[in-house]
Amino acid sequence: MSGYMSGIVAILCINLIFAYGIYVTAAAGQLNLGGAGFQAIGAYAAAWLSSVAMQPIWLTIPAAMVITGFVGFLISFPVLRTRGVYMVLATFAFAEVVAGYLLRSKVFGGAIGMVVPDHIDVPVLIGAAVLVTLAVFYLMATRLGLAMRSIHDDEPVSSLMGVNVRAIQVASFTLGGAFAGLAGALYAHHFSFVEAQYFNSLLSIYVLLFVLIGGTQTAWGPLVGSLFFTLIPELLRVGGSWRYVVFGVAIVLMMIIRPEGIVTRELVARLSPRNWFGGKRPALGERHAG
Repeated sequence: MSGYMSGIVAILCINLIFAYGIYVTAAAGQLNLGGAGFQAIGAYAAAWLSSVAMQPIWLTIPAAMVITGFVGFLISFPVLRTRGVYMVLATFAFAEVVAGYLLRSKVFGGAIGMVVPDHIDVPVLIGAAVLVTLAVFYLMATRLGLAMRSIHDDEPVSSLMGVNVRAIQVASFTLGGAFAGLAGALYAHHFSFVEAQYFNSLLSIYVLLFVLIGGTQTAWGPLVGSLFFTLIPELLRVGGSWRYVVFGVAIVLMMIIRPEGIVTRELVARLSPRNWFGGKRPALGERHAG
């Protein structure tokens, strides 16, 4: 594999894990625009533990996940007191506070950043991406995942049916933070350097688009969204600066044509092998429950 392809695969794996961190919260009806803040915490936690505390990789990466998950747990309580656009603004403000602190903190290198001595290669990133993908698919098939889906579809009805909405949303925020922290730790150890300027507001917007364009109804959404946003810009690179215009138009058209995302539950059910080989193919207008 060439160096160029290795770089693309590495970014794709990190983006995919990052997208699942945002998807877990979105699956429970919460839009998180603070993804860059969580990824920055994971990246800097791993960088500090590796370069200053001189800890091995097998400890720095899990520790970064735990630290970021704990921050997500703490942040969830004030954030969940907000709704709609105010929740988006609250999470966005959190990311800006994190970036501002890291940019001015001498402990974490300030604007210069930090060098990460321990390096991980692409196969490790691929393995981590596969494990996280499988874990999220399994999560969404559990009772917790079903509760998250019910909250996503209709929060008041879920509450009436006995679902502890607040507990589920706190759990999803915590788990989403841990996944975003993992993405940050892998980024730090693969590129061997972190700087606060990378974890900016544009990164938070991009990763949220990964999830929204891919679709929040199933765990396939972030996978498709990450592939779309990572590979399509590279394929359009031959067009020079016009690729940004083409890509932007494609996103707008996608949001108009498929506002619910590329992958929906109905699409997954329609493409299920059971409908083609083991039973009746659903009619075009037929709706599939849950």
